[in-house]
Amino acid sequence: MRIEETICLAALMQSIIAKLFKLMSSNLSFRIYSRALINENKWRAARYGIEDKLIDFGKEAEIETKVLIEELIEFVDDVVDDLGCRKEVAKIPEMFFGGTGADRQLAVYEKNKNFKEVVDYIVSETNIGINVKEAVEKAK
Repeated sequence: MRIEETICLAALMQSIIAKLFKLMSSNLSFRIYSRALINENKWRAARYGIEDKLIDFGKEAEIETKVLIEELIEFVDDVVDDLGCRKEVAKIPEMFFGGTGADRQLAVYEKNKNFKEVVDYIVSETNIGINVKEAVEKAK
């Protein structure tokens, strides 16, 4: 929801792509899993958030999502400096462990059971870190 969170996630996605490209360039491959398995983890993530478990298909076991996030960050560690995004990727754990945007939205809803307040909260969170006057001037 926040600009800095979006930037961190974009840095992580960029790092994953760079890592996979590096592996392919070295004639190394990565495991390919069926769409059904991937969809299972997608469903678990949507249903339970990061406080539960996902399936680690390589280990054939359910693993805490936060542990898998840490493993993913370790996986991309050797490419983040080349991309200049170590600082952004390093913020991922604190972002997830401190509560996601979804967690914060649910907390706002639980407080008053009011969807309008949730929408107002989303707008205010999205505006954090944006210099509105500067953005308006650039748009002109």
